Amino acid sequence: MRFAVMGSGGIGGYYGARLAAAGHEVAFIARGEHLRAMQRNGFALRGPAGDVELPSVVATDDPSTLAPVDVVLFCVKLFDTEAAARAIVPLLARGGCCLTLQNGVDAIERIAAITGPGSVMGGAAYVSAVIESPGTVRYNSAQPGIRFGEVDGSRSPRALALRDACRGAGFDAELVDDIRTALWEKFVGLATNAALTALARRPAGVVYHDPDLLEVARASFAEAVAVARACGVPMAEDMVDVLVRRHQGFPKDMYASMYHDLARGRRMELESLSGLVVRKGREHGVPTPVHATAWACLKPFMEGASG
Repeated sequence: MRFAVMGSGGIGGYYGARLAAAGHEVAFIARGEHLRAMQRNGFALRGPAGDVELPSVVATDDPSTLAPVDVVLFCVKLFDTEAAARAIVPLLARGGCCLTLQNGVDAIERIAAITGPGSVMGGAAYVSAVIESPGTVRYNSAQPGIRFGEVDGSRSPRALALRDACRGAGFDAELVDDIRTALWEKFVGLATNAALTALARRPAGVVYHDPDLLEVARASFAEAVAVARACGVPMAEDMVDVLVRRHQGFPKDMYASMYHDLARGRRMELESLSGLVVRKGREHGVPTPVHATAWACLKPFMEGASG
């Protein structure tokens, strides 16, 4: 299959490198020194489930120079969604689809408003990865994977082909019937993990094991679960306990990507994480004091150092 990775940082870099190593045609869309390093030296992926070395890769900052593809792996930050969606329209010209692996729960609608109905599949990425140095991504998840699906729940030929390509590349890909619920199931944990690792400036090994921080995390999970239910998304009765156990199993040195953005003075996705929980909570009359505190305390840093 032919792939383009729109946003070749930690998430896009991981999945793109695995697919390229398995023999698929993969073009990486990136910018800055990360792009220049890939153009000079190729791409390196390093982590506990094995390394990948790609001595030469197709890498550009201009998607219009690439031929149409079967799948665009859409991995940009949420605040870049509309601009990036406009840039990939030519890549979908021959019936290709966009698989969004972004954080949040509203990306499908935002992208499809630009690329057209039926052009987007939703996906949730389950890997912790970061650009270690230009041209190199390091991941610390032992068993990375994705959950994805068509908006209408169908098991389309393109979805089945993508599932098989991902599994053949060495990472799990689960095709789900209800992608909206799958996205919210990830989001309720992600929004808390982003907020608390950024607020505490400490990794999962502290946030979910210190008894006082754990109580804050539990309350934060409960808020997001309540908001999901108010939005009509089914959540298991024991979802909070499930999330606590899951997060206590995270690598002890793992931070959410929003923490890394905060630490590096970069723009953050706060508005689409805790900010969304707060807005939806107000809309549906659901109290969200933990996420409201995270929103208020981190908002002054949301635009990064330049803000």
